[in-house]
Amino acid sequence: MTQLSAVSESAGYARSETPPAIITPNRVPGVTVDFWLIKLMAVTMGETAADFLAVNIGLGLTVTSLLMAAVLVGALVLQFRQKRYVPWSYWLAVVLISIVGTLVTDNLVDNFGVSLITTTVAFTILLAATFAVWFSVEGTLSIHEVRTTRREAFYWLAILFTFALGTAAGDLVAEKFALGYMATGILFGMIIASITFGYYMLKLDGVLAFWIAYIFTRPLGASFGDLLSQPTEYGGMGLGTIITSAIFLAAIVAIVAYMTMTREGSDEVSLG
Repeated sequence: MTQLSAVSESAGYARSETPPAIITPNRVPGVTVDFWLIKLMAVTMGETAADFLAVNIGLGLTVTSLLMAAVLVGALVLQFRQKRYVPWSYWLAVVLISIVGTLVTDNLVDNFGVSLITTTVAFTILLAATFAVWFSVEGTLSIHEVRTTRREAFYWLAILFTFALGTAAGDLVAEKFALGYMATGILFGMIIASITFGYYMLKLDGVLAFWIAYIFTRPLGASFGDLLSQPTEYGGMGLGTIITSAIFLAAIVAIVAYMTMTREGSDEVSLG
C-alpha cells in the first residue's frame, strides 16, 4: 500500500470510494414567501427611514446620503466576511442598500436636476450591463449559485441598481400619471402578479422572473410606505415616518429571528 493510499484509508475512505465533495454554502437566501415579505418591508422601511433622517431630523438629502453610504459599506464588509447566508447580516445589508439606492436616485433628480426619464434609462442600462458582465464572467445569474466573493459582488451591485431603477421608475409612473399612493401600489402589485402568473403558468424563466419582480417590489413597497406615513392631506394615512419605520422594523426583526432559528432560506449544496 502506498503512503497516499494509507492516508486516504486512515481518513475513512476505502480505496474504491470517492471522497465526499466540498460543501460550498450559498451566500444569499433561497426564494421563499418570507423572502418577499421581508423584501417588501425592507423597501417600505428604507423609504420611511430615509425621509425620517433627511426631513424629520433635518440632516438633508446630501448628509443623509453620505451617512447611509458609509453605514452600508460597513454592513457589506460584514456580509462578505460571513462566507455563507447569515439572515441578520444579509437583511441588514438589504435594508441599508434599499435606502442608499433610493437616495442615489433622489440626489440625481433633486440635487442635480436629472430627469426621471433619464435616470430610469440610465439605471436600466447600468443594470443590464451588470447582468451582461456577470453572465459573461460567471455563466449564470442564478441567486442559487452565489457561492464566491466575485459572484456576491456582482449580486450586490445588481441589487443596488434594482433599487435605484425601481425608485426612478416608480416616481416616473406616479408623476406622469398623477396616481396616488394606493393606485400606484396596486399598479405595481398587478405587474408583480402578472410576473408570478407568467412564472407558474407560462413557464417564464425563473432567473428573469426573479430579477423583474425584484425591481418592481421596490416601487410597490415604497408606495405603501408613503401611503402609511404621509399626512392625510397628501393622500396618506398619517402614521408618520417614525411609527411606520418602527412597525416594519419590528416585523423584519421577528421574521429574521424565525429564519435564523429554522434556517429557512439556507441553501447549502454539495458541489462536485
